[in-house]
Amino acid sequence: MAGRTTTNNTPGGAGPGSKERVRHLADFTSDPRLLVLAGMALIVGSGGAFAALVLVKLIALVTNVVWFGAFSTVPAIMASAARTPWMVAAPILGGLVIGCMARFGSEKIRGHGIPEAIEAILIGGSRMSVKVAVLKPLSSAISIGTGGPFGAEGPIIMTGGAIGSLFAQFFHLSAAERKTLLVAGAAAGMTGIFGTPVAAVLLAVELLLFEWRPRSFIPVVVAAVTAICWRPMLFGSGPLFPFSNVPSLPWWGIGGCVAIGIVVGLLSSVLTKLLYGIEDTFEHLPVHWMWWPAIGGVVVGLGGLIEPRALGVGYDVIADLLSGHLLVHAVLTILLVKAAIWLVALSSGTSGGVLAPLLILGGAAGWLFGLMMPGDPGFWALLGMAAMLGGTMRAPLTGTMFAIELTGDFRMLVPLLVASVAAFAVTVLIMRRSILTEKIARRGQHISREYSVDPYQLTRVSEVMVRDVDVLDSGSSVAEAVATLGKGRHRVYPVVDRSRRPVGLVTRADALLWRMEGGHDTEMLEDRVSDASLAVVHPNDVVSHVVDVMLQSGQGRIPVVDPETGRLVGLVSRKDILQVRAAVTRSETERSAPFALGRQVMVQVRT
Repeated sequence: MAGRTTTNNTPGGAGPGSKERVRHLADFTSDPRLLVLAGMALIVGSGGAFAALVLVKLIALVTNVVWFGAFSTVPAIMASAARTPWMVAAPILGGLVIGCMARFGSEKIRGHGIPEAIEAILIGGSRMSVKVAVLKPLSSAISIGTGGPFGAEGPIIMTGGAIGSLFAQFFHLSAAERKTLLVAGAAAGMTGIFGTPVAAVLLAVELLLFEWRPRSFIPVVVAAVTAICWRPMLFGSGPLFPFSNVPSLPWWGIGGCVAIGIVVGLLSSVLTKLLYGIEDTFEHLPVHWMWWPAIGGVVVGLGGLIEPRALGVGYDVIADLLSGHLLVHAVLTILLVKAAIWLVALSSGTSGGVLAPLLILGGAAGWLFGLMMPGDPGFWALLGMAAMLGGTMRAPLTGTMFAIELTGDFRMLVPLLVASVAAFAVTVLIMRRSILTEKIARRGQHISREYSVDPYQLTRVSEVMVRDVDVLDSGSSVAEAVATLGKGRHRVYPVVDRSRRPVGLVTRADALLWRMEGGHDTEMLEDRVSDASLAVVHPNDVVSHVVDVMLQSGQGRIPVVDPETGRLVGLVSRKDILQVRAAVTRSETERSAPFALGRQVMVQVRT
């Protein structure tokens, strides 16, 4: 049940002679602007869906022109590309173009998009530029179309986010509201590409929003649902990779799901460490970073000569892994070659996404693991895909639901969840940061992705305030106040009237100033400190409100008054507020002995 207290129109509460109003406490903070943002999300969601269509068509166009000499937007399959010297030259030329675009256009197009979106949210006030909105999809289409082993989801997250951010900048919105529309555009773009609205919303919650509030959650859902409504017209209906070959697992089957999660979690950790190790190698090259994508293109092209299916988006490879239409040698080759060229290309700073490569790598590992397990290898490949997403991106719920929506089979829910969470557990125990946040950390920013309820929202002022308060009488003289402050044990004293209502605060600095100025000894204290705008709070207020009051008023100590009479009942200082944090730390670190309660009962019985 929501609590209710009263306060006034001043920053702190019911000051002397002020008009009071009712302040409500509730489970969530919301206001009618939520409906405005939801309405804007309809437009942003539509923009994200159409941006997804443009990106997919661009990738197909570049792929067909570069590899098959055809001016077509029909998706092409890299398995049919000829193994000629052009297979090495094309990725190099693509890398040169992207390097020039990044240097002379916008450096923010480098990378796979999600870290850049996170940076825009946390550091850039959720503002993206028109350059990013235009150059990111174009550079990604060139990168993937010329053989880059990437997916379209990272670029569309960045592009959809840019659409939401640019749209928000046409209106008078706060940074938090711009963030909501930025993330809404990102979720819409991902939904448009894959047809996974629930997974897109979970990705927003686990990676981008950094909060759980109706203000942001509802508009993001609106945008994702809007995109899925457009998808049948833009891309067709149905799951992207239909799958229904779900085996009947034996009694130990869940153990197998845990095992594949652990294996893929370890593989995820190795890939992440290799990625940033190779990136460090690029950092030491004696050439400008503009040339790095071309250098990475050499490795991509050589890998293409070994296995052409490792190039490009690779959706056909994902479908083959799930259907089981591959030989062991082919799966092993795809795993090794895809991992090598993906690591080098992404480390070089080119443009492309990580979800599709992670699906292929996790799927290949799961397929090979499935050769030793009951059921079709395609089932274990799907578990490997979810586990790779959950472990590498530290988003197990997204990985689980993403795999379900891609295949359209909800019977997989429990095995997918188990595998994804197992991989997540492995990576969080082994590595401090994910493949996404490590890049941001290397730029000097720290991100904490743990969600918890603010302890200052749970604690009442009455639980932390000092009740036995030393005060000064407003009817006393300045000389008496100076004498009290000179020998008193506090730096600040509340001044109260005859009804014990606070009228001001006196500090040692005030007393020193009065003494230096002189001539104030016979003045009454109430004439010097009476302040009708004195900030106060009530015992039933939450401590987070006290923090807001301190910031607005500049007072380091806030009187606590009875809401009915206005009488002083306590005092809250910064030190008292810090005790809330100390209590949380104790609850997380201090461990009691087993059966402590039972021992206490035994002692009481004996005595």
